[in-house]
Amino acid sequence: MNPWFLSGSILMIIVGVVHSVFGERLIFSRLRAGGLIPTDGGSHLLERHVRILWATWHLSSVLGWAAAFILLYASNAAVPALVIDALVVAAAAGGMLVLVGTHGKHPGWIALLIVALLVWYG
Repeated sequence: MNPWFLSGSILMIIVGVVHSVFGERLIFSRLRAGGLIPTDGGSHLLERHVRILWATWHLSSVLGWAAAFILLYASNAAVPALVIDALVVAAAAGGMLVLVGTHGKHPGWIALLIVALLVWYG
């Protein structure tokens, strides 16, 4: 078993859960007009824009869970190096995007860069 891949997998699952839960509570709860999918963008966003922001928000969590599943599998089985390298680059690039985009004020960059380091080291 590769404990580095397993640790990266667990952290990526946690990041996805925290991302979706906090996004719902801190952002999308204010944009809901009563339904599951938020639609109220106020005077700045059209309904379709709010819908795609919501979908894209959760898409990133789902893709993170897919990466976590691949890492979980890789912790117990041989996986091509290209797959692992792609996950390292994706986590590192995602972390850098969050770091630069939020001027380091959003903690997601730390978790994503830790995932990248764990997987790279593994």
